[in-house]
Amino acid sequence: QVELVESGGGLVQAGGSLRLSCEGSGRTFSGDAMGWFRQAPGKEREFVAAVAWTGTGINYADSVKGRFIISREYAKSTMYLQMNALKAEDTAVYSCAADPRRDYKDHREYRYWGQGTLVVVSS
Repeated sequence: QVELVESGGGLVQAGGSLRLSCEGSGRTFSGDAMGWFRQAPGKEREFVAAVAWTGTGINYADSVKGRFIISREYAKSTMYLQMNALKAEDTAVYSCAADPRRDYKDHREYRYWGQGTLVVVSS
């Protein structure tokens, strides 16, 4: 069974940091691009960051650029999202995804999804 499992969410004060993890199992994801998305209450799911299968092609949403860092650890089949200088508007359920067909910024393109982890930033 193919699975992506996120962890690391929680409650943090504005200005603080959290690191999210996304561990894959059931198949290798080393040849796939992977991404992070988030969905705040009452809002559409939005792209946060993505990393190519090479690990070197990285893209961020403008809203998180300079604050978040995406990375991969192939030996552990794990992707990370280091979130720094968190703001109240970063509050959302964060989900990881893998194997986009074409547009890595479009959540509809991804084949595999995790269940999500909640991040709450208090102001």
